[in-house]
Amino acid sequence: MLELQHVTFKTAGKDGGREIVHDVSLTVPDGRLVVVTGPNGGGKSTLARLVAGIETPTSGRILLDGEDITNASITDRARKGVGFAFQQPVRFKGLRVMDLLAIASGRNLSTNEACDHLAAVGLCAKDYLEREVNASLSGGELKRIEIATVFAKASKVSIFDEPEAGIDLWSFQNLIEAFQTMRRTVKGGSIIIISHQERILAIADEIVVLKEGAIARQGAKADVLPSLMGTAIVAPGCPKFVGTAIGAAASAAQKEAAHA
Repeated sequence: MLELQHVTFKTAGKDGGREIVHDVSLTVPDGRLVVVTGPNGGGKSTLARLVAGIETPTSGRILLDGEDITNASITDRARKGVGFAFQQPVRFKGLRVMDLLAIASGRNLSTNEACDHLAAVGLCAKDYLEREVNASLSGGELKRIEIATVFAKASKVSIFDEPEAGIDLWSFQNLIEAFQTMRRTVKGGSIIIISHQERILAIADEIVVLKEGAIARQGAKADVLPSLMGTAIVAPGCPKFVGTAIGAAASAAQKEAAHA
């Protein structure tokens, strides 16, 4: 279980800095998929970086299964079971995609296993396994490969910062299905996704709305999602998904709220 207790983050500055995250308390139980959404500039990506260990809170605590990891490095957190997919992935010159997937999983992967991880993000394995993770790959390709490494790691807590960026429509459908599979297959694993996308919000167990660095609303999908539909916060789903499982999820959430 991941716990944030009164977490605040301020940037450094001669004027005392700027507060980006303010007094956030949040619990993510094991096995849950939580989507953090809200207006641009509301502190969502910073919150993800705080959980991952890229930034350190100015005050407050972060606990994983009761252990205080507030001051643990990103490497130590990865060892303890925190995985993170950057909004802007990094390149690794000289390292093959197959090598990166094996490092992420912590063991040698078979070609079939590597293929499964890449297929989940819409990439054909035979075109990528032997390629270097370098400048020859586009930003969208790098984003998909990084998401595949988080899938391969099967972390206790997996954090995805706007995973839809650089993903085409049909690969996005694969990505959502991969999140659902990950939730079912990673025993006790929880998933945190930073996103505005309606189709991602529709598969959440819980939605957290972050505004001006603070939690404006939090609750079950059925309680929160209907109130967000049609607002500037949510990017609407493609009409082509109407009638599909993804489109049905949002409609189901609205119906659940109407009968609550």
